[in-house]
Amino acid sequence: MSDCLAAVVTGVLAPVELQRVPLPDLDDQGIIARVDAATLCGTDVHYWQGDLIPPGTTPYVPGHETAAIVEEVRGDRRDILGQPVAKGDRIIVSYPYCGHCYFCTVAHQTNLCMNSYAFGRHRTDTFPYLLGGCAEYHYYPPLSDVVKVPEEVSSPLAASAACALRTVVHGFERLGAIEPHETVVVQGCGPLGLYASALARDRGAAKVIVIGAPAERLAVATDWGADEVLNIDEVTEASDRIEWVRERTRGIGPDIVVQCASSSANPESLMMVRRGGRFLAIGVEGKDITLPGGLITVKSLQVNGVIGAVGRHFYKALQFLATRSGRFPFERLISGTYTLDKVTDALQAMSEFREVKPVVLPRTG
Repeated sequence: MSDCLAAVVTGVLAPVELQRVPLPDLDDQGIIARVDAATLCGTDVHYWQGDLIPPGTTPYVPGHETAAIVEEVRGDRRDILGQPVAKGDRIIVSYPYCGHCYFCTVAHQTNLCMNSYAFGRHRTDTFPYLLGGCAEYHYYPPLSDVVKVPEEVSSPLAASAACALRTVVHGFERLGAIEPHETVVVQGCGPLGLYASALARDRGAAKVIVIGAPAERLAVATDWGADEVLNIDEVTEASDRIEWVRERTRGIGPDIVVQCASSSANPESLMMVRRGGRFLAIGVEGKDITLPGGLITVKSLQVNGVIGAVGRHFYKALQFLATRSGRFPFERLISGTYTLDKVTDALQAMSEFREVKPVVLPRTG
């Protein structure tokens, strides 16, 4: 077989097309894997809408959250635990990194590699062609961390771990320990926010509050252990939301705010968190924000931002899903199921918040 079927984005907001895309010749330690399930997130929607993506990126195969089954490996490829990667292994894989820039060799932050590139936005007319999950096959290059999926974890959930959950795991690593007396507010109830609420609950927070919309997503947050939720469609002013939270935190504000919505929420986050508290920013968009000049200093805040993840975060994300399924009904995250010929519908539904985490299966309807 020299090519495979893929859903291809050809332009901003253009209907996604079914095309035959070449299968690449494998580099040393390269992998070709048969897609088992791909999931979509808000970033895929932003790419399709022309945001957060460089000009000239189309045509590309969307989808950067993919669980796949190894079909072919060239050479001696090892997973993150040092075990051989073989045909039939079900895997998720980190973005590739160069291994020789400052961030790879000195800082040990391969997620910030100067020569890295993301899956789900690589041109299909340029080698290695198949770097997105909305296709029958996916290519995984050398110098990307391979993590095998535990049997207990379904492929759709494993795919979601390859972006939303691994990013939250990374963020909580930077945030540090959550003390048993602390209140955590999570802004946003998409996949990032839902996973953040679950981790906050699992790490022992005294109270977890989730702020977001729509109501259907907030219901999932409640099922996952949130103590209270606030619908921003009903409480539309930031000042009212801040006051609502203070009423539930002895008038001082929460100890920790985790922003999983968008960067436009950062001012509200920093105003909401208590003096001496901690703030973690995960959600991002391209809009500028304005902050009072002395806010972070005067409130003595600890501020962390996070983007992406490295191999250990992928591994920890899968282990969290495998070992906590009895406590959290993770499958509630997965919403609609689509086929390759319906990817446009999935992206549109995501953009209208009608889906939480849609799954794309590698076949046509």
